[in-house]
Amino acid sequence: MKIWLIESPIMMARQQGVGDVKGTVKRVLLQLTSAEGVTGWGEAAPWEVFTGTAEAAYAALDIYLREVAIGWPLSNIRGAMAAMDRRMVGHGEAKLAVETAMFDILGKRSDLSVAELLGGRVRERIPLSFSIADPDFEADMRRMEEMVPAGNTIFKVKTGVKPHATDMDHLSRMRARFGDTIDLRLDYNQALQPFGALRVLRDVAAFAPTFIEQPVPRDALRALAEFRTALGVPILADESCFDAHDLMELIRLGAADAISVKLMKAGGLLKAQGLLAIAATARIPGYGGTLWEGGIALAAGTQFIAAMPNMSLGCEFYMPHHVLTEDVLEQRIPNQAGHVIVPQGPGLGISVTEQSVRDNARVLATA
Repeated sequence: MKIWLIESPIMMARQQGVGDVKGTVKRVLLQLTSAEGVTGWGEAAPWEVFTGTAEAAYAALDIYLREVAIGWPLSNIRGAMAAMDRRMVGHGEAKLAVETAMFDILGKRSDLSVAELLGGRVRERIPLSFSIADPDFEADMRRMEEMVPAGNTIFKVKTGVKPHATDMDHLSRMRARFGDTIDLRLDYNQALQPFGALRVLRDVAAFAPTFIEQPVPRDALRALAEFRTALGVPILADESCFDAHDLMELIRLGAADAISVKLMKAGGLLKAQGLLAIAATARIPGYGGTLWEGGIALAAGTQFIAAMPNMSLGCEFYMPHHVLTEDVLEQRIPNQAGHVIVPQGPGLGISVTEQSVRDNARVLATA
């Protein structure tokens, strides 16, 4: 078992309600090797304002989870996740990295993709959503001028960071330029307070967004329920929905039309699968959200969405192609005509080596 704490430069700053990112992003890579020499890869990509730090995930893997992972039978991944939960509380991203690497090895051994191990593929292409989050809105408009003719039609605008009048101006310009050819979505990342939020949301509802994501803090569930009733625009819960307990409360209060499913916050592929089973029962669709993952973690997310029927709202897995200046994969997962193409190979369907890691990231520590 080898652990890598890495840092990667990004092409553009990202500005959103809970925090800004610029310059570089950190994440943790995990390399597991089975007794017969098959290698699997996993990735932990926490964000300090959302779930935790990369340094903490690195320490969790090295100090606490290593002893669980080494020697654990690949035929019992669910048991490994339970053992890691008993070993330490939280650190779902670190546990996901172990689980992903185990699935990668198991898939390679059985010549099956992770999607097939999770029950089988229901889709081969996933609509890609790009986030409008550059502090320089003119730069984002230039990107849209290139992306829309190439087949990218889903754009999620990070609202609530700039003054409301500025958000309104930007939304007006996007609709004026691209009309109904784009699927426009809004994400406040908890930027609004419940008092006064409804007036703001009524204003932006005029631009016919497909959904409004997490307008208020994660614990303001009754406000989310009120917005659903008052606006007639679907409300998507992100920070309000980390696990199955959160989802059950959202359902009880009628506080969400859809949820953002991020493997990093769910803490595992199997846990996210359980979350989606509850969502499917309540007829709630899922959206593939992201933090600042690279190609390994997003390969896992792509395989996951490929196997989940109600993950029907697309994904925002744009980091490797549009934000990271380089990625550790030997070949990036294809994006074609506004879609992520699900890899066909066994396991995660990607190729990573120690050399590709060293060539394409700044290694801060190894263990």
